[in-house]
Amino acid sequence: MRRLKALPLSILLLVFATTLSAQENKENRYTFLLTGASFASPNNGWFEVGCELTGAVPLNRAIGGEAIAHTANRMAEGTLYSREELEKIDALVIMQVHDRDVFDESQLKEDYRDYEIPFDRNNYAAAYDYVIKRYLTECYNLKFDSTSVYYNTRGGKPAVIVLCTDWHDGRVTYNTSVRKLAEKWGFPVVEFDKYIGFSRNSVHPVTKQQTSLLFTGDNQQIAGEKFGWHPENGQDSYIQRRMGAIFADTMRKIFPHK
Repeated sequence: MRRLKALPLSILLLVFATTLSAQENKENRYTFLLTGASFASPNNGWFEVGCELTGAVPLNRAIGGEAIAHTANRMAEGTLYSREELEKIDALVIMQVHDRDVFDESQLKEDYRDYEIPFDRNNYAAAYDYVIKRYLTECYNLKFDSTSVYYNTRGGKPAVIVLCTDWHDGRVTYNTSVRKLAEKWGFPVVEFDKYIGFSRNSVHPVTKQQTSLLFTGDNQQIAGEKFGWHPENGQDSYIQRRMGAIFADTMRKIFPHK
């Protein structure tokens, strides 16, 4: 039998250094948590594609059929994320995009604890307000937790909340109001509707219908006009990959390279 030659020390050191570097990069990755409904649930793929492009760990907690009220209730129950996950989450991404006004300030409470739990779907703006104020509060209060890396820091954990538009610009009520909400709080917005590649203002020159219909298997009526509803699923589908790229581009503007 032929004996294998021993590798030179320099190659062994290089392999060790490369392995160590890869391990460090894995440990230093950002972690993004997504909450949403059918447009955000894992069967879509855009969030996972975007996290892969940015080298982030995806925590996808979106569930089809839910609304922002469910997100608020899951926070109140302590089931949206664990205490350990709160410590690790670098951004809370919200894609609850029902075509409702999420900015209306007429029934908002000063403190999130003043809201009656559980929430129902009657007031989307109030549920958004609860989620935002509670997450900001929980991140700040880590400064009082002796087990946290943010213990005794000036501002606790820096809280990053990222809002999203719908995947196209047909949902005017929601897309308009979520931008107002983002401006109020100073939050970044993933503008899928702006960069998706088509607009409600111009129909397709061949089909003479909304372009969004080309990418869906279902449709919805908005202001008397038919639009695409749920985009085709899967990380290999065109819309999901485009949305992933738009999401990744936004997150790169927020977080420095690790």
